[in-house]
Amino acid sequence: MELKQLHYFKTVVDEGTISAAARRLNMSQPPLSSQMHLLEEELGCVLFERGPRKIQLTEAGRLFYERAGNMLELAQITAREMQDYRQGKAGTLRIGVVSSVGTLLLKKWIGPFHEKFPQIRYEIYEGNTYQILEQIRANLIELALVRTPFSGEGLEAVRLTREPMMAAGDARFFPEGCADTVSIRDLAGQPLIVYRRWEEILTKQFEKAKVSPYYFCKNDDARTSLEWARAGMGIAIFPESAGQEMMAGEDAQMRICRILAPGLESEICAVYNVQGYFSTAARTLMEEMRGRQDS
Repeated sequence: MELKQLHYFKTVVDEGTISAAARRLNMSQPPLSSQMHLLEEELGCVLFERGPRKIQLTEAGRLFYERAGNMLELAQITAREMQDYRQGKAGTLRIGVVSSVGTLLLKKWIGPFHEKFPQIRYEIYEGNTYQILEQIRANLIELALVRTPFSGEGLEAVRLTREPMMAAGDARFFPEGCADTVSIRDLAGQPLIVYRRWEEILTKQFEKAKVSPYYFCKNDDARTSLEWARAGMGIAIFPESAGQEMMAGEDAQMRICRILAPGLESEICAVYNVQGYFSTAARTLMEEMRGRQDS
């Protein structure tokens, strides 16, 4: 199996017909058909059915299409890594980041880093924590910025900063006289809008306070929590930096308070695979991040 064959196969699937793929590849149809037959013979299974108008992928073909895409991307990454090795600090950084860290990544770390190393380019991969960590393990990215809690088995994690959890919502959901802080007891019984991954941590805090939470809405993105809070649906619970931009300039009816609860904090960590490739650019950024760690 050659990378050329993978590229041919992916092009055939993307174009829908062998003839269209041949035109895109600037080759004649018979050699392309021959390559597809050779690939199927090597794999020992049919990858697609050749219909009158468009090919139809088999079950094996769908799986192979996904794998082919990953292998081709990995080949491209490897080629860039070799170029990075030759160029030193003028390579490309592949960084994975969860949504609630994106703004802080740019302001606190990437901005100052770019001023020092303007020739370094970036490929940013966004997703949830599980997706980002899987990309780290597969060596598709070099560095990940995620929030606790997460399962980092087999990975190296460096704590960069710790920040408090905040509560934001319409003033009617908060006790009279509440200014900049709010207690767990104050939040009991109020309609809470929470990012699902923090539910367990929050529940333990309510149990310690011997009160019960009312989870009005659970979701998978801190931004969703903030959007619902802005719509007057309840109180969003989120890490401080995750809502700085979104909650800026709210009207007087919006209340934003720090939650007073020992241990209720969010940590941002830089995660990397000690067994994977770590470019000069990534090592340099990691050193810069360590230099900006919170004490």
